[in-house]
Amino acid sequence: MRTSIVKSIGNTSDFKAKLLGWAQQFREVAFLDSNDYPQKYSSYDLIVAVDAITSLKTDYHNSFEELTQYQQISKDWLFGYLSYDLKNDIEELKSENFDGLGFPELFFFQPKKLFLLKGSDLEICYLTMCDDEVDVDLQDIFAFENETEKTALPEIKSRVSKADYLEKVGMMKHHVSKGDIYEANFCIEFYADNTTIDPVSTYLKLNAISEPPFATFFKNHNSYVLSASPERYLRKQDSLIISQPIKGTARRHENPEQDQQIKSELVESVKERAENIMIVDLVRNDLSKTADKGSVHVEELCGAYTFKQVHHLISTVTSTSQKSPVEIIRESFPMGSMTGAPKISAMQIIETLEETKRGVYSGAIGYFDPSGNFDFNVVIRSIFYNKANGYLSFSVGSAITSLSDPEKEHEECLIKSVAMRRALSD
Repeated sequence: MRTSIVKSIGNTSDFKAKLLGWAQQFREVAFLDSNDYPQKYSSYDLIVAVDAITSLKTDYHNSFEELTQYQQISKDWLFGYLSYDLKNDIEELKSENFDGLGFPELFFFQPKKLFLLKGSDLEICYLTMCDDEVDVDLQDIFAFENETEKTALPEIKSRVSKADYLEKVGMMKHHVSKGDIYEANFCIEFYADNTTIDPVSTYLKLNAISEPPFATFFKNHNSYVLSASPERYLRKQDSLIISQPIKGTARRHENPEQDQQIKSELVESVKERAENIMIVDLVRNDLSKTADKGSVHVEELCGAYTFKQVHHLISTVTSTSQKSPVEIIRESFPMGSMTGAPKISAMQIIETLEETKRGVYSGAIGYFDPSGNFDFNVVIRSIFYNKANGYLSFSVGSAITSLSDPEKEHEECLIKSVAMRRALSD
């Protein structure tokens, strides 16, 4: 049982930063921030969960069955992530590439303390075992002063050279020409060894650069995910299921007229629209596996949306479903925007050409509520950090089709890496 108290917050921006800093005393932290980005489908502006009373940690073996049991038994708020490599629990696939991070492949926790912010209204939901701590915690939060830990700048290296990247994209295009795939998302890793960062200040810088609608700070002891994701993977709102894949990217320009021109060219781009439409077809197919008959609907196709760093084409696909929450996720995981089409062939080819195990990257972070509703992002534009071994990583990728120019795909990857590089620099 939880005790619910509602408070009014004045300066919500200041409160968010203080709440994030205060939360670091706990082993488990989930900080999910919409950055007030206008969205049709949204319940809260900010959700923060800390301090596990129960948790689930597993590799991919029977992962979805274990998550089903955990969600059904707890019937409470659960926060966590699904790594990309849970694909191996769904299909006859494997992940044998290098993994410097060593994160669990699935991790969820049930928090003792929960904060839900909507506008200026803060709902505080504590388990009854600790609801007498609310007033003291609020005093500590409002009094908290964030201090940045002084660290050396990490030396960022690429796991794949440009020459190797161009060659691998050529190999992927060969698979397209043979008819093995129509499209696949190809990713490369940037990393630093034996490094130390301040996760909170790094996240705050990353978030300030992009201010995306699905920003996340996730901590599991020494494992950190600092995410500036603009993309929703999947949301369940009663019986309504919403997926919003992103495919199609263009840079911003400081000149408003040129910026609008770039956005218009993105909307009209045959290549970018083709990428998006192929993934929309894949998402429609994924949702149809659990959807009520005839309920799959493309609500918006190739809508152009502007973020601080880039423009994106985003489509919205919906359905209705009576299936269980975890089954709905399992039948559509991993998300089509990070795999390709056909999905299984794309994932097999991805595994042979990429150098790094994806792990949480291109997986999903989010939550279940007590009613079985859920909301998960796509883990992109994210920094991953293992404090115990000093390994830091971020990956970027792009969709490869028959129309892809390898040089331009490499440029797109570099554009997508800018925010992470800036957050890790002075």
